[in-house]
Amino acid sequence: MTKPNTQIQAVQDEVAVVGSYTQKHLDTLKSTIAKGTSNEQFALFVQTCVRTGLDPFLNQIYCIVYNGKDGPVMSMQIAVEGIVSLAKSHPQYKGFIASEVRENDMFKANVATGEVEHEPNIMSPGKTVGAYCIAYREGMPNILVIVRSDQVEHLLKGRNGQMWKDYFDDMIVKHAIKRAFKRQYGIEVSEDEFVNSGPSVENIASYERKDITPTAKDPEVISPGGNQGVTTPNEEDRIKQARADMKIKFSQLGITEPEEMAAYIAENVKTKGDKPNLKELTGLLKIMDIHIAERLAAQAQDDDLPL
Repeated sequence: MTKPNTQIQAVQDEVAVVGSYTQKHLDTLKSTIAKGTSNEQFALFVQTCVRTGLDPFLNQIYCIVYNGKDGPVMSMQIAVEGIVSLAKSHPQYKGFIASEVRENDMFKANVATGEVEHEPNIMSPGKTVGAYCIAYREGMPNILVIVRSDQVEHLLKGRNGQMWKDYFDDMIVKHAIKRAFKRQYGIEVSEDEFVNSGPSVENIASYERKDITPTAKDPEVISPGGNQGVTTPNEEDRIKQARADMKIKFSQLGITEPEEMAAYIAENVKTKGDKPNLKELTGLLKIMDIHIAERLAAQAQDDDLPL
């Protein structure tokens, strides 16, 4: 005969706690995909999954934890599968095509019509010189994005530099897909972007295992919301300080050329005006801190490799 406590626990594990996630789902996430996150970081990760509809169990979004100077640093990264999933939820979704382009391929592009003529040279392809993606949408012009290899050179020195070096073709195609889908559907999917565009850690409740009974409803573990930001009289001075901090962090990331800096900013922050405002700069500095911590962690791992 099954014990009453066992029956109650079985019921609890099947009750949705956050979105469609049951307690069992949350426990599995915390011990596997999001292993090493603090309660606040885990709460933010789960809330991001719920709000975007991205499924970590289907490898659509990843949670990576690095050891930073002030403790564990969380990085949320969205896979191509996640990008496509977000686009497919749009009622006007009509598919896409994407490919790398090699130096001996025949390649012509018509930006106005969003069309390409691409004939790969199978027998003698040469090195990869770029990639493209055409994002289709019902009733809308095609969006064609072409990325040259020189435009992503700075990413080979960034937080995922080794990944870019090992899987350059896949990474540059993914980069083109991300940019095309952003322009066609307005999908903000830059790596780590959800960390700063969603609720902040300060106003999200900690994750903890809760006792749930079939007759009582508990509040969700994570509370929605976000900091609105406050304009202060010395905002101009704070902007100057933020820009000074940004120069230092660029140096720590190994980004020294103006073109590389501009590309990094465009990749990681969406500005409302010609120049980033204080709130946008603050968010960018947080992203830079994450990337610096990830770079240091990668260097530490390289140092630990046997000779």
